[in-house]
Amino acid sequence: MIVISHRGYWKEVAEKNKPVAFHRSFDLGYGTETDVRDLRRTLMIAHDPPDGSEITLEAMLDILAGRDLPLAMNIKADGLARDLAAIMAARGVRNWFTFDMTVPETVVQLRLGLPVFTRASEYEQPPPCYDRAIGVWLDAFESIWYTPATIESFLRDDKQVAIVSPELHSRDHMAFWSTLKASPVASHPKLMLCTDLPEQATAFFGGQS
Repeated sequence: MIVISHRGYWKEVAEKNKPVAFHRSFDLGYGTETDVRDLRRTLMIAHDPPDGSEITLEAMLDILAGRDLPLAMNIKADGLARDLAAIMAARGVRNWFTFDMTVPETVVQLRLGLPVFTRASEYEQPPPCYDRAIGVWLDAFESIWYTPATIESFLRDDKQVAIVSPELHSRDHMAFWSTLKASPVASHPKLMLCTDLPEQATAFFGGQS
């Protein structure tokens, strides 16, 4: 299993999606999930509508500095596909994927050949564009609705799977982590865990595969 940080590896809430969180994450060998929007045709790292104080996508990639770490790009606005693809190609970034777009934007990205994850949750069954996506962003907004067998079924379909850890929804994570660790699926090389607690997760699951 590969552990990735959520909005960078932040220690204080104000650090989310900030350079300090990305430096910490990448320096410790963790890829990251982050949010992408646009402001006057510039791609920005921002969960909420940007005001210009946020760092740009290119500045975040400067911090990555060519390291081969996974980037999960949460696409918060339509119409970003071509600019995003151009930046990633120009920087030589290969280990990345997009997710959480609207369905029309997902279709556009698939047509352009971008690496797309579809979303599976209690509200998205079956996941849209499943056959064409390279992976599944596995979420649970209210409670854990899936089992290790659900994860295994996605992996059998040759999908990568990125699990949203429960603490991202302000729920306790330990019961779920224990259930996951007890399953053989936890060691699968195409499984990721997106978490606010990357070092704790690495220690709990016994290192990254």
